[in-house]
Amino acid sequence: MNTQAISTAVDYVKAPLLYKGKVRELYDLGEFYLIVVTDRISAFDYVLEPAVPNKGNVLNRLSAFWFDQTKDIQPNHVIHTDVTKLGDVITEPELLKDRIMVTRKAERIDIECVVRGYITGGGWRQYGQTSAINGIALPAGLRKNERFEKPIFTPAAKNDVGHDEDIPFERMEEMVGAELAEELRDRSIKLYEFAHAYCAERGIILADCKFEFGLVDGKVILIDELFTPDSSRFWAKEKYELDIEIDSMDKEPVRTYLLQSDWDRNSTPAPLPAEVVEETTNRYLDIYKKLTGR
Repeated sequence: MNTQAISTAVDYVKAPLLYKGKVRELYDLGEFYLIVVTDRISAFDYVLEPAVPNKGNVLNRLSAFWFDQTKDIQPNHVIHTDVTKLGDVITEPELLKDRIMVTRKAERIDIECVVRGYITGGGWRQYGQTSAINGIALPAGLRKNERFEKPIFTPAAKNDVGHDEDIPFERMEEMVGAELAEELRDRSIKLYEFAHAYCAERGIILADCKFEFGLVDGKVILIDELFTPDSSRFWAKEKYELDIEIDSMDKEPVRTYLLQSDWDRNSTPAPLPAEVVEETTNRYLDIYKKLTGR
């Protein structure tokens, strides 16, 4: 992997930039899209400085790995991840070689498909207030981090600005139609169960995750990213415990640092210390190695 941190790719890509997200950049190749995954890191809705070396490599390669692992149970948008096939579209192929994904153009379905196998995070907070998650009534007396008898599907309406909005399944049915809503729910749960079993064999618990889907010629395909530390909550099996805040295998060092600092949460934070950046890089490399064996 190239260890140089890449905070943006626009200087290295000769194609129109269509969208710049917190981490990903989307370019138009005509027939296809080009996704470039940068090393930008965000927390609490702020993009932070500096970028985290190798983060983009890990996210892109993990997504490619999982898309390949799941392609027989769920078609996806990947065409290839080979930077050499892009010719002079990429001016610095060595810099971007592990960060690119050429994909089919899909009509995005504006629902974030969230599957929870354990009651934690935002789901735990909802349960404490309403005894339900996204309108799904749950038994009394559940404990934080407890595993559900069966995974639950808790969708969110996508917002390009600000937070996505948790919605009940009935609202999703109104937005996309009952048939498509049921299909997305069933596909999401099937993907979660596959990955949960795979992770368990490697000493990792997949607590929850989110998916994005699109339509190509009326058929549902999986898009965006898949089972990365940015879209999923991974726990080391040996750290699993009820009633505590489990240290997740992702950018937790950044969140912990910010919460313990004197940052006011209303302005762009000061640059991250070098040791926090290094620890975060190591987190991403570690989950990549554990999941792929590479």
